Amino acid sequence: MNLPKVLIDIANRLNSVGAKAILVGGAVRDFVLQKSIKDFDIEVYNIASYNELTSVLSEFGAVNLVGKSFGIVKLRVDNIEYDFSMPRLENKIAKGHKGFDIKVDSKLDFKTAAKRRDFTINAMGWDILEKKLLDPFLGFNDIKSKTLHIVDKSSFSEDPLRVYRAVQFGARFEFKLSKETFALCKELSNNGSLEELAKERIWEEFKKLLLKAKKPSIALELMRELGILNYFPELKALIGVKQEPKYHPEGDVWVHTLMVVDEASKLRIIDEKEDLILMLSALCHDFGKPKTTKLIDGRYRAFNHEKEGVEPTISFLKRLTNNKDLIKNVTKLVEYHLRPMQLYIGGAKASAIRRLALKVSIERLVRLAKADYFGRGGVQNSSFEAGDWLLARAKELSVLNRAPKKLVEGRDLIKLGLEPSIEFGKILQEVYNAQIDGAFKNKEEAIKWVEKILL
Repeated sequence: MNLPKVLIDIANRLNSVGAKAILVGGAVRDFVLQKSIKDFDIEVYNIASYNELTSVLSEFGAVNLVGKSFGIVKLRVDNIEYDFSMPRLENKIAKGHKGFDIKVDSKLDFKTAAKRRDFTINAMGWDILEKKLLDPFLGFNDIKSKTLHIVDKSSFSEDPLRVYRAVQFGARFEFKLSKETFALCKELSNNGSLEELAKERIWEEFKKLLLKAKKPSIALELMRELGILNYFPELKALIGVKQEPKYHPEGDVWVHTLMVVDEASKLRIIDEKEDLILMLSALCHDFGKPKTTKLIDGRYRAFNHEKEGVEPTISFLKRLTNNKDLIKNVTKLVEYHLRPMQLYIGGAKASAIRRLALKVSIERLVRLAKADYFGRGGVQNSSFEAGDWLLARAKELSVLNRAPKKLVEGRDLIKLGLEPSIEFGKILQEVYNAQIDGAFKNKEEAIKWVEKILL
């Protein structure tokens, strides 16, 4: 394992006072999976006290004691943050993730300390100085067989968030759940244990599966199988909603949604904000179909489903996050997700494209529409012509990611001799509407247009 030099230096320094540094958790798992290591969590064994640990680490950089109650010290060196902790035992005494009695004990052996971990793949350790893998629960074998095994049934059940972790790990690593893991997760889902979870914790797991999994559909299908969709009625409602086979030979709205989120994952741009907007809008884009789908003249139709999808999208997202800006952006994409194809088929004029840019980022919208287009069966085209056309036109009109910039502002009206008044707003809106409709192309023409209406 290729570790930062400072970490090896720290391990040697700790060794000089009789302590041992063990890299634990996701870093070891990712090493075995041959993925890059981003988080460094180190457990320190046989250290005399928390104060001695802090004293040693302070020799290498600034320490942060924010996790003192859990025996955690954060150290930042060269823009990398390392979490150092002492091994501990946890005992559930109340509901919620704060309802644990925690006992720090540096004399614990590694296997006893690792027993509190969720899955065997996260219960491995790496002895930094001896360069040796510690694997008391055979996590290495489970990685090779691509299987999620729980470490301990009792400790796993104490934190029901681990059901969501099973789902997102299953998707991110494309692992299957062992029979025992599946059965326990389903039990916790069905007995109401998930109700005690704060939405902020659930949201973090949702983000990981949406931002990191190549096939988020794996997680969503696991949620269906485990009964987790009972907590998300907007998703559950998609199951069994029929679609017109000519346009959706893949099956019902649920199957289509799974395909769309997988297509959307291919369009992520490694920008958390933009990728979350894309992935959530892909997940929610057809939330209006359960309410609007009807069999009309032998064909399944869902008229106005994009508009009807706004309310359930807001309801779903509020159950996950308080981020109003995110909710607003996602619901706008849901509301207008059919517009790229509609504008393309109708040969829309520039004014229609400008008006769309007033409502939503066209570049974002095309990414969603592209995922929607390819997220179905029977698609033969290798390109999304409607999206390519709209992107090109929006770029020509300078409205790819923003509404048209106003050519006339209040100060321009003052220069024309008008006194500031409540009428300013009405005049400026009239001018802007004319600009959107293409009445003029530049500021000079706009001023002349204003002069005419003021005569």
